[in-house]
Amino acid sequence: MTPDGPVQPRRALLRLGLPRDPASSSHITGFLVITLATVILTRLLLSLTGYPQLGGGGVHVSHVLWGGLLMALAFIVLMTFLGPVVRRFGVLLAGIGFGLFIDEVGKFVTSDYDYFWEPTAALIYLVVIALGLFADVLQRRHPRDPAEFLAAATDQAVAGLAGGFSTRERTRARWYLSQAGDVHGADEVRALLDVVEHDAAEVPDPIGVMSQWIVRASRWLVRARWVPWVTVAILVATSVVTLGRGVYGWTASADQPAWLVVGVLLSGFASTAFAIVGLVRVRRDREAGYRWFRRAALVALLITQIFLFRLSPWDATIGLVIDLVILGVVAAELDVIAGDRSTSPVG
Repeated sequence: MTPDGPVQPRRALLRLGLPRDPASSSHITGFLVITLATVILTRLLLSLTGYPQLGGGGVHVSHVLWGGLLMALAFIVLMTFLGPVVRRFGVLLAGIGFGLFIDEVGKFVTSDYDYFWEPTAALIYLVVIALGLFADVLQRRHPRDPAEFLAAATDQAVAGLAGGFSTRERTRARWYLSQAGDVHGADEVRALLDVVEHDAAEVPDPIGVMSQWIVRASRWLVRARWVPWVTVAILVATSVVTLGRGVYGWTASADQPAWLVVGVLLSGFASTAFAIVGLVRVRRDREAGYRWFRRAALVALLITQIFLFRLSPWDATIGLVIDLVILGVVAAELDVIAGDRSTSPVG
C-alpha cells in the first residue's frame, strides 16, 4: 500500500529494472538503415575499385574483422558512459560495424567461402527485417507504462546534471515527464529537472535530424493533394509489375527455383489485392483506403523484397527505396487524416 492507494502490479521486465526507452524506435531504425547503407556502399566501393584485398603473404584482413571491431567499440562506449547522449554515437558505430560484418555472410554459410553467393542480398535483407520486427514486438507488445516515461525523463536528467540542458533536451525531458503523469516519484524528478542548468551546446544528433526531416518532408508532400494519389498510382503499378514478373517467371524461366517464383507471385498478388481494395474503399472512407495501401506497401517491404533481392539485388535496392518513399507518404497521409479527425467539431 501507498498513501495514494494500492500499488499496481508491474510487468516482469519493469520489476527487473528494464524500462523501455521511448526513443528506441528511432535508434533501432537508424541502426538498421545504417546497416543497409553500409552494405550497399561497401559493395559499390569494392566493385568500383576491383575488389582489393588488404594484406599480403597469404594474409587477408577481411572487412568482417573491421565490423567486429566497430561493434566491440560500440559496446565499450555504451558500457562506459551514462545517459542518452552516448546512444547516438553507439548507434552509428554499431550500424556501420554490423553492416561490414553481415556483408560477408556469404563466406560463412558456403563451403567455398563465396563472397558473391547469390542469395547473400536476400539473406541480409531478411536478417534486417527480422531484427526490425523483433524490435517492433518489444516496443508494441504492451502499452508503455508511466514508469517507463518517468525513467526516460530521469535518464535525460543524467546528461543534464553533467553537461546542462539545451532547450531541446529540456523540452524532451519535460515531455517524458508529462506522459508519466502523477506517478510516484514524478515530483522529485520534476524538481531535479528544474535545477539543471541551461547549456546551449549539445552533441549533434544526425539520426534525429534526419528522422525529423523525413517526417516534415512527408507531411509537406501530402499537403499537395496530388502527391498521395501519384504515390498510390506508383504503389498499384509496382504491385502489378511484381505480379507480372512472377507470372513471367512461372511460365518462361527454368533457371530460378520454383519457391522463389511462387514467393514473388503470391506476395505480388497479395500486395496488388490490398492496393485494389484500397482503391475501392478510399472514395467512401479515406482512412480505411489508406490503411489498405499501407498494408500493400508493408507486404512489398517485408515479403516481396526478400524474393526480389534473391532475383536481382540492385533492382531490388531501387524497389526498396521506392517502397520506403511510398510507405512514408502513406503514413504521413494517415497522420493528416487522424489530425483532421481530432480537430473536427463533434455533433
